[in-house]
Amino acid sequence: MAACTHDLVVRAQGGDAAALDRLLVESRFEARRYALRHCVTSEVDDAVQETLLIVAGRLRSLKKAASFAGWLFTVVRRECQRLSRRMFEHEALDDEKIADQLAARPMDELRTGLAFALESLPTHYLEVILLRDFEELTIAEICERLDVSVQTAKARLLRARLLVREYLLSAEEQAPGFAQDRF
Repeated sequence: MAACTHDLVVRAQGGDAAALDRLLVESRFEARRYALRHCVTSEVDDAVQETLLIVAGRLRSLKKAASFAGWLFTVVRRECQRLSRRMFEHEALDDEKIADQLAARPMDELRTGLAFALESLPTHYLEVILLRDFEELTIAEICERLDVSVQTAKARLLRARLLVREYLLSAEEQAPGFAQDRF
């Protein structure tokens, strides 16, 4: 963040509305960049918007202006997590029912849907699912290649698979034959 951020934070905490506006404008880019790494792609703008609202409303409670950047990123991460949890609040689906739904679709449509689902994933999820499910690397090999812990690799793989499944099922519910309509 810019060197003048500290000054803007102090002035905004003191009630300077112009400083608050400028701080929010300058923080938007950093918040968005951080959200792109931690949110599902469709949630990024919502997370950034909510983050900026929280920052505007709670900036005076920040004790040290120097800790603004860390606080901003914490708020972004929490908003991404909150939005992700909300996205997955739905009825539990039976694996057999899912298999039946997917088997009823033509193979070309499934391939296209899968390509769109993979394309929608954030980079860190896409990497792990491609390495495991397409290149068939072991978790240990993935950890070594991505320089992450076993827990991180497993969590990302689970999350990536859930997002792909959710994408395929929601696309089918929204518009049966969705892949054919996109071309």
